[in-house]
Amino acid sequence: MKKMMLTGMAVLMAAVMLIGCQAEKGGSGDARSEEVQLTVSAAASLKDVLTELASDYEKDHANVSVKFNFGSSGALQQQIEQGAPADLYFSAAEDKFNRLVEKGLIAKNDSVKLLENGLVLIVPKGKTQQVNSFQDLTKDSVEKLAIGTPESVPAGKYGKETLTNLHLWSKVQPKLVYGKDVRQVLSYIETGNADAGIVYQTDALASDQAKTVETAAGDLHTPIIYPLGIVKNTKHREQSEAFYKFLQSDKAIRAMEKYGFKKG
Repeated sequence: MKKMMLTGMAVLMAAVMLIGCQAEKGGSGDARSEEVQLTVSAAASLKDVLTELASDYEKDHANVSVKFNFGSSGALQQQIEQGAPADLYFSAAEDKFNRLVEKGLIAKNDSVKLLENGLVLIVPKGKTQQVNSFQDLTKDSVEKLAIGTPESVPAGKYGKETLTNLHLWSKVQPKLVYGKDVRQVLSYIETGNADAGIVYQTDALASDQAKTVETAAGDLHTPIIYPLGIVKNTKHREQSEAFYKFLQSDKAIRAMEKYGFKKG
């Protein structure tokens, strides 16, 4: 009887030690085993490449999923200022990004000027038209010109700068159709709801229904820079830093260049 009691106590002690070891290793409460969802607020023009990159990243990081909030850089900047949850911000305009840095919502040493883009004039592919340059936008045959809202959509701001420097802005204003982001502008062209539109070079490359007729000279608009940064209030600092570094990796840059972006 005494021998059975000793054996039982030995089994019990072994079980307690095993549980203790599991607790030290983290067990079910280990933060490393918990699923973390990162929220990335990113310019609409980055949708295709970031969706692809996130899919690759998640394959190698089983406990991390990446959720995107795509939109115009100005709208996303305002959302972050108002407290909307975001772990990273990937903007298509330095001025929108810098406002968050100035307000202390993104630390300067947690940011990088990662990419550059170009601006182009596009028309519906296959449709008989007479638009071959920005100057042709004044023709009577051009009834609707799609452009992002300049106040909130960086591509619209760059478009307005280009048209202003070409002395065309006042002449084409009655024809303007505004989009909430650059992808909506692209859709106006793809569906034939506008005769011409101004979008990023990368958006034009991604569409098989739009034709580029002219690329805006770099001195006609503010340099198109895409800054990336970690939002200071992130609740997932370690995972945010890891994804931030991944987006700067050679693999990620090659993917971005495949979509027409240039390394900043």
